[in-house]
Amino acid sequence: MVFSNPVFLFLFLPGTLLFYLLSPRSFRNLLLLAVSLFFYAWGEELYVLILIASIVLNYFSGLLIDRCLDRVRLWALWAGIVANLGLLGYYKYAGFILENIGLLDAATAVPTLPIGISFFTFQALSYLIDLYYRRVHVQKNPMKLALYISLFPQLIAGPIVRYSEVEAALTDRKTTRGDFAEGVQQFVRGLAKKTLIADPMGLVADQVYAIPAAGLSPETAWLGAICYAFQLYFDFSAYSDMAIGLGRIFGFRFPKNFDYPYTAQSVTEFWRRWHMTLSRWFRDYLYIPLGGNRAGSTRTYVNLWIVFLATGIWHGAAWTFVVWGAFHGLFLILERLGLGRLLAASPRPLRHLYLLLVVLVGWVMFRSETFAQSQSFYKAMFLFARGDAADFYPLARYYDTYVGIVMILASLFSIGLRPRLETRLSVLDDKLIIRMGRETCFWALFVVSVVSVGAASYSPFIYFRF
Repeated sequence: MVFSNPVFLFLFLPGTLLFYLLSPRSFRNLLLLAVSLFFYAWGEELYVLILIASIVLNYFSGLLIDRCLDRVRLWALWAGIVANLGLLGYYKYAGFILENIGLLDAATAVPTLPIGISFFTFQALSYLIDLYYRRVHVQKNPMKLALYISLFPQLIAGPIVRYSEVEAALTDRKTTRGDFAEGVQQFVRGLAKKTLIADPMGLVADQVYAIPAAGLSPETAWLGAICYAFQLYFDFSAYSDMAIGLGRIFGFRFPKNFDYPYTAQSVTEFWRRWHMTLSRWFRDYLYIPLGGNRAGSTRTYVNLWIVFLATGIWHGAAWTFVVWGAFHGLFLILERLGLGRLLAASPRPLRHLYLLLVVLVGWVMFRSETFAQSQSFYKAMFLFARGDAADFYPLARYYDTYVGIVMILASLFSIGLRPRLETRLSVLDDKLIIRMGRETCFWALFVVSVVSVGAASYSPFIYFRF
């Protein structure tokens, strides 16, 4: 079940809110746990047992880590890490490994990837590691730990929430009218980003990426690449906005996951703004334990490369993701070697253009099903190669006035137009006309988004497959 699904919007969410607000506080955790498991089982059916197995595994692993001392404590941690990664590896990478060692054929049964396993596994790992280093207290109540791992707003696509960030709220939380209002507003903003920008951009991107290599022209290749970049950002950030908004409604404060990454002026800055909870996770639980930047330049570069290879692998079991991760790791290293100083001395527009070009090139690899497909796009985009059948796939088939308007809106809102407008209008909030205008715009946005949901025939959340 996705957040833009009418069943979620008009049945699941209102019903959950009604029962939650009418329930006594002592019953709310149990209610949220039950609806979270139901939410997951709605689309995954028996795979909810994998989620439950992860909960049981990490509950007892946490108790063991807490009770053991010294070396045994470390062994208990590693046992929990191996078990979690083993579960993730079996379902996400078994087919990839078998294929690359030549053992995969048509008769080989490959496990289906459970939605969200990368996210809830990383949350569980952060709990065990923080518990080992005594950054958090062990959770002896199995229902509270189960709720932390399975809480439906961020269960299947993040943000990746640390246990320390919700530890207190699992025991005692309150939702004020202000929290509720802010949560609803953030949810609606996310829904609008999803339905009004991400879905139209995604439809164009999918159509262009479906063009055979011989049908690509430079203009269609660039259109597909740009539309996919917009789709990916607005799709994923929309889900994060909706998840954070839902969390706020239920009394949880989830961390921010995006900070206008396309405004960055270096790849280093981009990764401080894009999927921030994943970047923090790899920094704290992989980069720093590997030595970070404390063991000299060469080791720092190796550590960076390892982290971004892992980032690529985390996103999917395909060599295209591995190369995409290595590609970003390479630019992070180049910026530390001196490219960063050159960028700092360059005009701001040039720095921004550099970042957009690097990211766009990377997204082509990220989106491509095969290396051959990415190569076809690169040839069309940068060598201006025009396929023999390009006349059968003219730009006008994919680009019209509506797509152009959405692209303009995507450009404006990806560089922070909304907060700039809100900042300028905030000084006028004491004027009734301004307050009424803001409320009218909000409800109009909600209505248009809901209408788009009802009319949409294309509305996937693309990060669900990672």
